[in-house]
Order: sequence, then structure tokens, then C-alpha cells
Amino acid sequence: MTSNLRDNFALCLRATGDSVPWLPSRRRKMSVAALRLIRCRRLSTAGPPGVKKAIPWKTIRKAAKVTGAVVFGGFLFITYELEALDKAVTIDTRAILQEKYKSYVYLKTTPSDEKENLTAELTNKARRELHKAARRFLEISSRLFLQSLDEHFSHVDADPHEVALWVLLRRTKSADRAVRLQSVQELAENHHWHDYQYQTAAQVIDQRTAVGLARTRQVDLRFFLRKPSLPHLDDGLSAEDELRQLLASLPQSEVDQCVQYFTSLALRESMQSLAAQRGGLWCFGGNGLPYAQSLTTVPSEKVESFCLQALVQHSKVQSHCDHIVANGGLQLLQRIYQLRRDSLKIQRNIVRIIGNLALNESVHQAIAQSGWVSVLAEMMQSPHVMQASHAARALANLDREAMAEKYQDGIYILHPQTRGNQTIKADVLFIHGILGAAFKTWRQQDRGAADELTEGESDEDYTECWPKSWLAADCPNLRVLSVEYDSHLSDWMAKCPAENQRKSLAHRSQELLKKLKQAGVGERPVVWVAHSMGGLLVKKMLLDASEDPDMHRLLNNTKGIMFYSVPHHGTFMAEYSVNVRYLLFPSIEVKELCKDSPALRGLNENFLNMAKEREFKVLSFAETLPTNIGPMIKILVVPTQSANLGIGELIEVDVDHLNICKPEKKDSFLYKRSLQFIQEALKSCIGH
Repeated sequence: MTSNLRDNFALCLRATGDSVPWLPSRRRKMSVAALRLIRCRRLSTAGPPGVKKAIPWKTIRKAAKVTGAVVFGGFLFITYELEALDKAVTIDTRAILQEKYKSYVYLKTTPSDEKENLTAELTNKARRELHKAARRFLEISSRLFLQSLDEHFSHVDADPHEVALWVLLRRTKSADRAVRLQSVQELAENHHWHDYQYQTAAQVIDQRTAVGLARTRQVDLRFFLRKPSLPHLDDGLSAEDELRQLLASLPQSEVDQCVQYFTSLALRESMQSLAAQRGGLWCFGGNGLPYAQSLTTVPSEKVESFCLQALVQHSKVQSHCDHIVANGGLQLLQRIYQLRRDSLKIQRNIVRIIGNLALNESVHQAIAQSGWVSVLAEMMQSPHVMQASHAARALANLDREAMAEKYQDGIYILHPQTRGNQTIKADVLFIHGILGAAFKTWRQQDRGAADELTEGESDEDYTECWPKSWLAADCPNLRVLSVEYDSHLSDWMAKCPAENQRKSLAHRSQELLKKLKQAGVGERPVVWVAHSMGGLLVKKMLLDASEDPDMHRLLNNTKGIMFYSVPHHGTFMAEYSVNVRYLLFPSIEVKELCKDSPALRGLNENFLNMAKEREFKVLSFAETLPTNIGPMIKILVVPTQSANLGIGELIEVDVDHLNICKPEKKDSFLYKRSLQFIQEALKSCIGH
């Protein structure tokens, strides 16, 4: 073997044990005994441009035993066994990334600290058989890669699934988009691969294919590289310290006053925690908001939650996303995600940030290299609807191969969350009310202590989100979206000084219309489903759309609107008392919701005229039971006369305000009538 050939062979080494796939431009360390097969493209004597000198052959010769070689069409395939490494070997992986053809076969071994037992376990006979089998696999795969895909492989003496794996892996890199999409689907649908084949695929697939696999229903997680082994923090900094530093490094430009306020609040809380740990008094002032408080111990997890919620707001600003990535934010978020496995809320906020970052295609590669695709693929399979939906949004924003739409913060896909063959024919949008949320508003009605399960029913039948579980099953060719808007920016129970300027219907309407347009809403027929004040927001959005030529498609494609206890004519709650009305209608909405207020009357009259002219189908549900407001007060929040829009059908239901949009079960009247309305409104589109 010539020295050039030896150097080229060294360039093709790929570490498995301690590899760090999320830092490709850095050097990787290899310190584990393993058997592997390497196929190298014939390289020029100069080697790939810009690559530093490879590992000296004498280092490889000491550590590896070459056990065979095969040559096909100018390609060299070498079988070798890495016997032992007394110290870590550093290699430059840029050469590997530039290789056009490369494959790896991984065979499970004992950990490096048990390498002495490896020699004892692998007898000479076992080694010979192992190398023979691996060499045979290499010969077969090499033939397939060196032949055209149009040729038949009947003459190849190999198991069909061995042939299929390499064919599909090659097709994922086809110049034809349709071929790529089909090959990813077929790759994921095969469940008979061996463990080494999954690991081989994980090393070979590109970012585009990995995202496609992650967005495939119940994909095998062995298709993805393992989560990165994160390095220890320098200078003894904790994750909380680094998170605070990242937040403090972000510019305060291009964010509204509320984001600035909550950034200051997050930094104050974290500084307060730090001072409490070290002793002494801390006074912090930022963005013109001075603070000086007595110290109390703030748990680290709570401080991290504060900082993450502020970081969510910054990640909505495109220019700030570049700062977050450049300052190591992706790796830091990965660390916190792994440290806070027991906190679903922290994990959701982290993935929410990743979903916001993914709106910028310039950082897609950084997100993939930081190990987030495998994390999101795993989270997609979570039994928790909120976790899975946050991951689905982030992956959809990463999937530029199959998705034209982008999902801004607060727009969640309930169905379909994965790639599929089902053609989407229409959209159904769910809009919650004040203090509601994209998921909890639409959960199944909670059972009381006295409620009994009916025959054949179990607790497992309970759904956290009936549009995702029930509607998606009954109407699979619909896209179901849930829209969330902030009734508060955080859970800190603090009021932003500029909050009243943000919370009007007019402000929210314009903000959501922009987001919905990016999500492609209006390109298909649409049905709106709204609870409480969400119905007023829907009416305002449709009126605003009528005045914007760019939004006329949304208006023209609106086929129906379903209202759950919407106070079209206001509510006495707004006049009841400051403490009580705040529970349902905080801040500026109080003025807008006063019974017979001029703003509310004008909104309703204008919408009625437009709805009659365009012949919208309308269904309204009205509550008839009072709602418990605290331990002492029960009140009918939206009386029937206020829930009556004046057009369409009005149905009174014996439930309270909070449960009017929460069916008891799938065969209850409330759900069945809602489903019927959606199907009738979209009859010409979905074929019901």
C-alpha cells in the first residue's frame, strides 16, 4: 500500500464512539475499539482542498489491522479491525464530508474500558466469519452504487432488503423531488432493517432526508444519529449562567416594549438568584426599568423558565435568531433540554424557540448539526399532545422539501403532523378565548368524581385535544390548525406597562392575519371555530380581510363559522366587578366587551352585513348553566341573547361557559353536531 493510498485511507476514517455530529467543522476524537468497513472514493494525491494533514499512517498501523481489500471499478474497499487505542486520535472531518461515496458498517462491541474482554470474546473463527460476512456486504453494496438505478439487480446474490436499503439511500439524493419524497417514505416504511443498517443510514442520510424521516409517522428512531455528547461548560458556569449571558447579549432593538420588559424581568430574577447564592445585595437596572429588591432564593429551574420565555420572544425577531445561533444558543438549549427531562413546560418552551429559529432557512444546517432533528423526531412520538404539536411545528418549518407553508409562533398543526399521501382539501381553524390556549381550550370535558364510565369506555379514550384526536380521524383530508395568542406574555403574573396597546382586537387581528397568510390559510376552503372572545376576533379578522386586497382569497374561501358562547352583544361580566371580570376579560378587552358598547355594536353590524352578503354558514352554541367564578360566585357569562348573532342556527346546550367547547365524549350531541356542521360547510370540497 503506497503512502498516498494510506493517507487517503486515513482520510476516510469515521469515528463512532465519541463522535460529535453537531460540530462538523471541529475535530472529533475516536477512542473506542470497533470493527468497521470503509469505502473510499479514489482521491487525487493532493487530497481534498482545505483539509489539514490526515492521521499519519504509523498511527493507524499501530491501532488497526487490515484484514482484506476489494477493488471495483477504480474504488478501493478496505476491511480493517481497530484493535486498540491507547490515546484519543483526532481527525479532521471535513474530508469525510466531501466524500461523494462512503459507507459504514457498524458491529456492536463492548465499551472501550472493556476492550480487553473484546479479544477474549472474538475467537479467531468468529473473527473470520465476521469479516467474511462484512466483506460480502461491502461487495454487494459497492456493485449497487457503481451501477445505474435503471438496471435490475436480479443477478446480485443478496437478500432483497440489502439491495433495497442502498437503492433507497441513493434515491434520497435524486435530482427529482418526487423520487426523493417517495424514497424517504419507503425507507421509513421498511421495518426489517438490521441494527447496523439503521446506523449506516444514520451516517449516510443528509439533512433533508433526516427531516423527512422525522416527519414520518412512527419512524424508527435508529435512523437518527444519537444525541450529541455535550462538552463541559468552561469556567464553572452553570446552564443558568450561560442562559442569562445569552439573553443579556441580545439586542433590544426590533422588539416591542413588552419583550424588553420581560427580558429585564428575566434578568432581574436570575441576578437575584445569583446574588442570593453568593450573599449580599443586588440592584439591577436595564432598559430604563430600575429594580432594587430584598433577596429571596429563586430555584434554578424557575429562573431558567423566566429566561426561556423571554428568549421565545426574541426568537420571533429574525435578526435576533442569528445572534442566538452565533452565541452558541442551539448547544445551550440542547443542554438545558437534556437536564430538564422532568419539566415538560421547559422542554416545550425550548422547542418553541427552535420552531421560531427554523423559520429562517439560513440556520437550518446549524439546527440539524446541533442534534435537534433526532430530538424533535423523538418528541413527535410523545403521548402528550402539546409536546408532539410543538415538535411538529418545528419540523414543518425545517421541511422545505415538502412544505411551502411556514408556521409562525402560535400557529400549531393538529393534523396532519406528519408527511402522508392524503390530499388536504380544506382548513379548519380553532381560535380560543381570553385565558384560553391552543390545546387546553379544546380538550374533552373533564369527568366529575361521580361520573361513571360507560360500557366499553376507558380512561385511555380521554383526549387532550378533540380536534386532533376526533376531527382528524373523521375528516382525514382536512388540515386542522389551532391558533394561540398571548393573553399574557408569561406566567409571571406581571403586567407589562405597554400591554394595553397590544391587546386590542384590532392589534391582534392584524398580527394573526399575517401569521395565517404565511401558513397558507386562504389557499383552500376554510371553516372557523371559535370560543368566547375568539369569535369576536374571527369577525374582526374577516372584516379586516375584506379591506385588504391581499387577503381577499381568505375571505372568498371562508365557507362557515362556528361560535361557542361568543358574546356578540357583550357581557355583564365586563361590568360586574374589577376582580371578577379580570378572570375572563383582562386589560383592554373589558371596554370592548361591555354590554352594548359602541365598538362591539359596530363590529357586529358590519360583520352581519358582510356575512349575509357572502352567505356564510353560521352555527352558534349558547350556554345555559352558570360558571363558577371562584368559590363564592356563579354567573351566566354569556347569556343566550348575547350568543345569538342574528343569523344561522342557535343551539342552547346545558353546559357552562368553560365547557361549551369541550364535548363529553365522541358520541355526544355537542361533538356530533359540530362535526356535521363542518362536513356540511365543506361538502363540495371534502365529499361528505
